[in-house]
Amino acid sequence: MDSTLISPRQIISSANLVFWDFDGVIKESVDVKTRAFEALFLPHGSNIATKVRLHHEANGGVSRFEKMPLYLTWAGIEPTESTVKVWCDRFSDMVLQAVVESPWVPGTLEYLEEHYQNQYFVLVTATPQSEIEIILHRLGIGHFFRSVFGSPISKIKAIGIVLDQMHLSSEDALMIGDAESDLIAAEKNQISFILRRTPINHSLQTRYRGPQLSNLSL
Repeated sequence: MDSTLISPRQIISSANLVFWDFDGVIKESVDVKTRAFEALFLPHGSNIATKVRLHHEANGGVSRFEKMPLYLTWAGIEPTESTVKVWCDRFSDMVLQAVVESPWVPGTLEYLEEHYQNQYFVLVTATPQSEIEIILHRLGIGHFFRSVFGSPISKIKAIGIVLDQMHLSSEDALMIGDAESDLIAAEKNQISFILRRTPINHSLQTRYRGPQLSNLSL
């Protein structure tokens, strides 16, 4: 059956275990982080800031701790461990509350509220663990997820941990994401993947042949 004819809720409700990405899947917060990265490096020149923005957009779902050393190098700053931490802390200060205040992806909050008791939901994100826990607390949605995995645990590892703990077949699970890293995490664990279409993942939309959603509205 053509996946475009199946409603988002039908696809997701068929899985016992659902792994959710956060930015771009639950909250429309991808652009918040894009703007923050660009603003952070703008003092080092518009060319550097643009280069950072384009790289970030092309590598959604990758931890800032992996990106920041590269961006610092581009800015002519030695990416020592302490320097990377300082810059990541600055970034966190810029984005945390803005993420909380960003719009919900349509239909997602309603779906979580309706189904968290009869489906097993796990959050996997590149956002640092402590930061995502603060965000979930401020939003009041932490109870929707049986487990929450943030950086430094990778999405690939997080999915594998949960599948092993639950002794589930990969056929019982799926991942909802909006980035290449989400797709890779699903493929490495041999689980189904649903792509949430966004304005910046057109290339992935073209390449990915599986089911795609714009939102979770009825």
